[in-house]
Amino acid sequence: MKKKTIVGAFLFFNIILWTFAPGHAPTQTASKGEVPKKTIDTQTKNDTQDLAPKIKAVDKAGESIGKGIDKFSHSASSKIGKWIEADIFAGITWLKLLFCLILTFLVVMFERLIRWLINSVIRKIPPEKETDAWRKHFLEALTRPLSLFIWSYGIYGALSPLYIHFAAPDGSNLVHTVAQKAADIGGTIALFWLILLLVGILDVYLKKWAAATESTIDDMLVPIVGKTLRLFVIVIGGIIIVQNLTGLKIGPLLASLGIGGLAVALAAKDSIANFFGTLTILFDKPFQVGQRITIDKYDGIVENVGFRSTQIRTLTGHLVTIPNEKLVNSSVENIGERPYIRWLTNIGITYDTPPDKVEKAVQNIREILENHEGMKEDFPPRVFFNGFNDWSLNIMVIAWYHPPNYWDFQEWLQKICLEIMRRFEAEDIDFAFPSRTLYMANDDKRQLKLMMIKGQES
Repeated sequence: MKKKTIVGAFLFFNIILWTFAPGHAPTQTASKGEVPKKTIDTQTKNDTQDLAPKIKAVDKAGESIGKGIDKFSHSASSKIGKWIEADIFAGITWLKLLFCLILTFLVVMFERLIRWLINSVIRKIPPEKETDAWRKHFLEALTRPLSLFIWSYGIYGALSPLYIHFAAPDGSNLVHTVAQKAADIGGTIALFWLILLLVGILDVYLKKWAAATESTIDDMLVPIVGKTLRLFVIVIGGIIIVQNLTGLKIGPLLASLGIGGLAVALAAKDSIANFFGTLTILFDKPFQVGQRITIDKYDGIVENVGFRSTQIRTLTGHLVTIPNEKLVNSSVENIGERPYIRWLTNIGITYDTPPDKVEKAVQNIREILENHEGMKEDFPPRVFFNGFNDWSLNIMVIAWYHPPNYWDFQEWLQKICLEIMRRFEAEDIDFAFPSRTLYMANDDKRQLKLMMIKGQES
C-alpha cells in the first residue's frame, strides 16, 4: 500500500509537470507578456547547453507549461475577465503565478509524504534484530538529505515556468542561472551529506567489529579509516560545489600549481613523514593500543595512534605525544609482548664462608625455586656459584616467571627473597656488603720477617 502511495504521488506530480510538455501542448500563439520565440531559443541554448539532462528536461517542461498557461489565460480572458491575464510584474500573469504556487505546495506535500512514509517504516523495524539495523540506520540517514534534494530540485521545477520572463535581450537570464546554481548546489550538498552520514554508520559498525576482535590493531585502524573517508568526501564535495559556483575546472588549476604544490610539500614534509610513519605502525605492528612500551626515556601504555603522533601514558601518569616519524626510526621495546618476566640477581656471601656452606647456600636457593608457581618445564631456574667479587663470593640466580603479570611477579619475588633470608639465617650464612679489610703485619698467619743489612767496612 505504501509503495503504491509513493508511486501514485510521483506520477501525479509528473503528470502536472508534463501536461503541457512538447508534443502535448497546443500550437502556440502570441500572447501578452510572452518573449519572442527567437529570444527564447537563444536563451535556452545559452543557459542549458552545459546543464545535466534532468535540468534541461525540467526547463523544457517549464517553458512548455508557461506557454500553455499563457494560451489558456488568453482564451479564458474573454469568458472570465481580463484580470486573469493581467501582469503582476515582468510579464507574469496571475494565473501563471498561482499555478507555480500550487506546484510549490505539491512539492512541499510530496516531501512531507516521503518523510512520513520513511519514518513509519523506521518505527516498524524491530530494534532487537541486528540484520534489520543496517536498514534502519540507512533510512534514518536518508531522511534529511532526501528532503533537501526534493526541496532543491522540486522548487526549481515548480518555478520553472517563470524563468523565461527574466530573460535579457541578449539571451542571458540571471534569475534562471542563480536558480539553477542553487538547485545544483542543494542537490550536491544533499548527496554528500548522505554519503557522510553513511560513512558515520560504517564507522560505528567498524568500531563494533574491532571491539569484538582480539587484536587491538583494529582499534587503531578504524578511527583513521573513518577520518580519512570523511576528509575525502568533504574535499570532493567542496571541489564539486566550487565548480558549480564558479565554473572553474579544478583539474587544470591544480596542474598549474606545480611549483606551489612543491613548496607546500616541502613545508609539510614532516607531516607527510608522520603520516607514512602511521602507515608503518599499522602494517608493521610493532605494538598495539593498550600495550606497554619503552622508547628513549619514556615507559608507558599506548593510548592512541593518530595520523601524526602516538600518545603514551607513562607510569608516572603523564601523557606523552611522540611523532610517528620518530617512533618508527627509534628502537621500541614492546614490554607488552614479552612471554615471561626474567629475574636475574647476584647474591653475595662473605669471603669467610667455608666451601661446604657455599655449596649449601646454592642448594637451598635451588630448593626454594624448584617447581615455583611461575615456572614452565622449558624454563627451569638456574643457580650457580660463579665468581669472586671484591668483597663477596657471588651466587648467580636466574628464574623465569609465567605469565608476565608484573604485580603477581612482585608478590612471588617477595616470598622467594624472604625464604632465602630465612634459610641463610638458619644455616648461619652471612650476606656480604661492600667493605674493605685491612690486614696488619705480624699477625698469626703473617709473621713479620726482618733482615739485617751488614754495613760496609770503611
